[in-house]
Parts: sequence; structure tokens; C-alpha cells
Amino acid sequence: QVQLAESGGRSVQAGESLTLSCEASGDTYSTSFMAWFHQAPGKEREGIARIACDGTFTYMDSVKGRFTISRDKAKNTLYLHMKRLKPEDTGIYYCAARPPPCPGSWYYHFYGQGTQVTVSS
Repeated sequence: QVQLAESGGRSVQAGESLTLSCEASGDTYSTSFMAWFHQAPGKEREGIARIACDGTFTYMDSVKGRFTISRDKAKNTLYLHMKRLKPEDTGIYYCAARPPPCPGSWYYHFYGQGTQVTVSS
């Protein structure tokens, strides 16, 4: 089992930047592959950024060029660096993790409780 704890969400103005953190504890083997998900108000949760099978980072078009992932393995922490935030980025952000094998799709075993980001125009 692994526990994921997101933090860093808050209210910001459009165009500002924000960094979210996801600290993992417990079975770190289960964090071999990690991702960030976004759930906009009234919508389903969807994957937006992840560590790909080859170790590179991949992004959905909605955040490409604005959001980046980084990972500090020594701290067991995954980050989501968000720039040029838009009102449509509002929602709950979740980190997710799973053990091998690498997922071919956005299927993860563990999720955190989420952190709220609100972007005002």
C-alpha cells in the first residue's frame, strides 16, 4: 500500500503560476509510475500529465507547454509546476501511482485525496 498526499492548491488569478506537491509514503515500489489528474467542477477526473514508460514526461494537449512534472525520489515527492493558469484549470488535482508494469493507459491503483485549485479571471 502507498499513501499519497497532495498539497499546494489555492486560489490564484489567471496568468499566475502554482506548484502542487504529492508526497508518497508507504510502499514506494507502488509509486514506480505516477501521474497527475484533474477534475473540473461537474466533470469526470482525467489524466493530464504522467511519467511515461521510458521515464519521460507526457502531457495532455490542454496543459502542454504550461504544466511540467518533476520528481524528487529522495523525498518521494512528485510535483506539478503550473504556469499561465486559466480559469478552466480550476478543479481538484489528484496524484496517482501504481507499481509495474507500466500502464498503457491512464490506469492507476492509488490516488491521493486531492488539492483544490481555483483560478479567477
